[in-house]
Amino acid sequence: MALFRTRSAAIQGIEAHRVEVEVDMYPSGTNRDFVTVGMPDAAVKESRERIKSALLNSGFGYPSKSVTINLAPANVRKEGAGFDLPMAVAILGAMGTVTGADDYMLVGELSLDGSLRPIRGALSIAVCAANQGIKHLVVPSDNAAEAAVAEGIKVFGLRHLAEVVKFLNDPSSFTPARAALPDGAIGHSEQPDFVEVRGQTMAKRALEVAAAGNHNVLMIGPPGSGKTMLAKRFPGILPQLTFREALEATQIHGVVGSLPAGLGLLRSRPFRAPHHTISDAGLIGGGSGSARPGEISLAHQGVLFLDELPEFPRGVLEQLRQPLEEGSVTLARSNGTLTFPARLMLVAAMNPCPCGFYGDSTRECRCTPGIIQRYLAKVSGPLLDRIDLHIEVPAVPYKELRSRGDGESSTQIRERVESARSVQRGRGFYNSQIPPSQLRSYCDLDAAGERTLEMAVRRLNLSARAHDRMLRVARTVADLDRSETVTAKHLAEAVQYRNLDRNYWN
Repeated sequence: MALFRTRSAAIQGIEAHRVEVEVDMYPSGTNRDFVTVGMPDAAVKESRERIKSALLNSGFGYPSKSVTINLAPANVRKEGAGFDLPMAVAILGAMGTVTGADDYMLVGELSLDGSLRPIRGALSIAVCAANQGIKHLVVPSDNAAEAAVAEGIKVFGLRHLAEVVKFLNDPSSFTPARAALPDGAIGHSEQPDFVEVRGQTMAKRALEVAAAGNHNVLMIGPPGSGKTMLAKRFPGILPQLTFREALEATQIHGVVGSLPAGLGLLRSRPFRAPHHTISDAGLIGGGSGSARPGEISLAHQGVLFLDELPEFPRGVLEQLRQPLEEGSVTLARSNGTLTFPARLMLVAAMNPCPCGFYGDSTRECRCTPGIIQRYLAKVSGPLLDRIDLHIEVPAVPYKELRSRGDGESSTQIRERVESARSVQRGRGFYNSQIPPSQLRSYCDLDAAGERTLEMAVRRLNLSARAHDRMLRVARTVADLDRSETVTAKHLAEAVQYRNLDRNYWN
C-alpha cells in the first residue's frame, strides 16, 4: 500500500474545519524527500523531523521512499503541530503498519520519543468531528477531558504513538474518556465574597442591579476607595454558568491555550483584567497570521474589568463600541473575516481626575480644570452611552472601615440576582438586551414616571441611546422589586445611576 488517508482538523478563529491528510510514498533512488503541501505553516513543515524521530524511537522504522503529504483542502491554512499525529499515522498506514483509520479523526503533537503533547482547540475539534459524522476522536491524554465534553462522539486520550497504533488496530481494548462536567456548587465557593467589603452600600446595590440585568457599569472614585475590590467580587454574584454558556467559553479558552490542564469545562464565569498597556489586537483580537481571540472574547459569558479606564489608549477603547452593542467582534482579513463571540459584562473603574482627589472633601485636588477636562475626555461620549450605570465610589469613612458588622454575603445577593434573571429568561432576553421595538411594552410608564424621565433626560442632556438604557435599568430595578410595572420609584433609582453624566462630563 503506497497511498493512505487520515482525518484531522484545522483551527480558524474558534472553529475547527475538517482536513484530509493524504500520504503517498514512491521510490526515488538514493534521495528520500519529505514534502508537505496544502498551505502548511512553518510548524507543519517542521513536523518532518519530529515524525521521523518519533517513528524510529517508537520501533516502527522509517520508509526508504520519498513521502508526499497533502493537507486538503488546500485553501485552508494549516497551523501548529497538531498535524504531527495524523501525518505519522498516515505514513504508518502507507507502510502497512496500521490497517485502517476511516472512522477516526486524529490530532496531536509528537515528541521525538513518540509521546503525545497537548494541542489547542481540542473542544472545537471534537465539535467539528461530531458535526462531520465522525464517531471517534484521538487526542493527547491531556486534552481528553476537554474534548470529551462534546456530544455525539467518543474521545480517546492516548499518551504515545505506539498506543495510537495499538488502538487503531484493536479499538475494542480501549475505553473512551468521560467528560468531567462541573458540579453546580463549584465556582462560587472559590470567589472572594462581598461580605469582606466595608461600607459602599450604594455601590454594592448598583452592582447588584448590573448583575441582575446584565448591564455594564462604570465606577468613579479616589484611589483606595475599593473599586478593584468590588470588581473582583462581582463575578461571585452572577448566576452559575449554564452548560451552553460554559461550552462557548471553554471553546474560546481552549483555542487560546488558557484552559487549565485536565479541566474539561470552565466552572466559573471568566474574569479578565487586562493592563492598560494592552494593544488593539490583545484586547479586540487579531495578530499576525491567523487571528486569535482577544480579551473581550476571553471574557465571553463573564466579566471584563478595565481598571484606570482613561489610561487605555483612546483608539483601543473606541473599538469596544461594536462588541458592547452587538455581543460579538468581527475581524476582517485578506483571506476572509472571522467573528468571535463577546457577550460580556463590562466593569470599568477610574479616578475622577489624574491625581484622584477631585470632589474629595478631605484631600485637596491639585488638578486644574483644563487637566481634569482632558483626562475625562479620554472616555468618549459614545462609549459612555454604552455603559448603563455610572456610580460614585467615595472613600470609606473610618467608622465604617472599622465596623464589625457584617454586610450581605455574595450568596444572599446572588439569590436575588438569579430570581430577577429567571423573570427575564421568561421574556426571552436579559433587560440589557431588550429590543428597541419592545422597550415601550416592557417599560411602560405612568404619568409620574413620564415626568421623572423627562426631567432626567433634560437635566442630564442624555442621548437617545442613554434614554433607552436608563429605561432598561429601571426595568431591572422593578424585577428586583418583583414588580410587573416600572414605577416612578424604579425610574428614580435608575436616574441616580446616571447622575455622574452631570457631575463630571457635563
